[in-house]
Amino acid sequence: MILQNNREMEQLNCLRDQIDELDHQLVELLARRQEVVDEVVAFKKERQLSVYHPAREADMIDARRQHGREVGLDADYLEEIFRNIMRYSRSTQTAEISRIGVKPDAEILIVGGSGGMGRLFHRWFTGSGYKVRILEIGDWGRVAELCKDIDLALVSVPIAETVAAITRLAPHLSENCILADLTSVKGLSVPAMCDNFAGSVLGLHPMFGPDTKSMERQIVVVTPGRERFEDRWVAEQLAVWGGVVVRAAAREHDEIMAVVQALRHFATFTFGRFLYQHQVDLQRTLEFSSPIYRLELDMVGRLFAQDPELYSEIIFATPERLKLLQDYLESFAENLEIVTGQDVDVSAGREKFITEFKEIAEWFGPFSDQAIRESGYLIDKLTERF
Repeated sequence: MILQNNREMEQLNCLRDQIDELDHQLVELLARRQEVVDEVVAFKKERQLSVYHPAREADMIDARRQHGREVGLDADYLEEIFRNIMRYSRSTQTAEISRIGVKPDAEILIVGGSGGMGRLFHRWFTGSGYKVRILEIGDWGRVAELCKDIDLALVSVPIAETVAAITRLAPHLSENCILADLTSVKGLSVPAMCDNFAGSVLGLHPMFGPDTKSMERQIVVVTPGRERFEDRWVAEQLAVWGGVVVRAAAREHDEIMAVVQALRHFATFTFGRFLYQHQVDLQRTLEFSSPIYRLELDMVGRLFAQDPELYSEIIFATPERLKLLQDYLESFAENLEIVTGQDVDVSAGREKFITEFKEIAEWFGPFSDQAIRESGYLIDKLTERF
């Protein structure tokens, strides 16, 4: 449509000027908001408080969404805006606060410090002012020297080598030291540390990989074995770096990890293996795919782009995990029976499927609404990119 006269152009320019003025006010408000954020940073830094507060952020998002509805704005649109604002705020806080050492005079030994996770924690500890030593395979002849005056000994070796490393290391540690590990199976490591060492014992499981650039909002599971009040600085340091500390007993940790890690990775491996066996044209499927299929295929491709030794360790770590995978495959067989059972026709099979579907949907309950919202956000971002 072409504007007919100068008056219409003037009206349009007037509206544009109003938008420009409102944009200017928005920028000014964001600047004022950042000034308050800087005050929050100083407050948290002085008191060594965590950057990320999940409940606080969730409440803020809910409040902004509700406010948006009240004034006639799209709640999803507002949520995206405020999540970007809060993301920037967190990164600003993390960059400033993460350099703090909760106990900067502490000396740390990392067993396996040249491995992926070992290098990551070495970098974070040294970046916060700690003195860090490394013990590798060729250094066991110097173990007594490397353990002298150590405040924290952190074992970061493969699962199969963890108990042996703990047994070998423990006699050289002072009882004033904290013995901790980064292994993903706490039923093995925590008892081994408690049995071989009389001092403080702490199981740590970072729920992220060695390529992580920041600990901001990353989860670290803390499994206490034997705690002292004065040893809380380790968990506090993780929180100062921006991590979210979740505490769990060794048994609960391992039961949940069997699902979160072993079962999930095995299911992904199974899907990828099926695609490989049938020589599916992956690129061609993407040309026809929905965003959710692409997201799922990305997760499969991501798995096969990584170290198979690591994933074999996770999946084959314990008999309990293997039993869970067997149960999973038996469940597959039951599902297949719904589809192909000789004693049912197609119509009956479909009815059985719908009945099972409804029952499971009821069990998932409110989480399904959350999942729709979160996956919808990911799908929108994926669609924007591709």
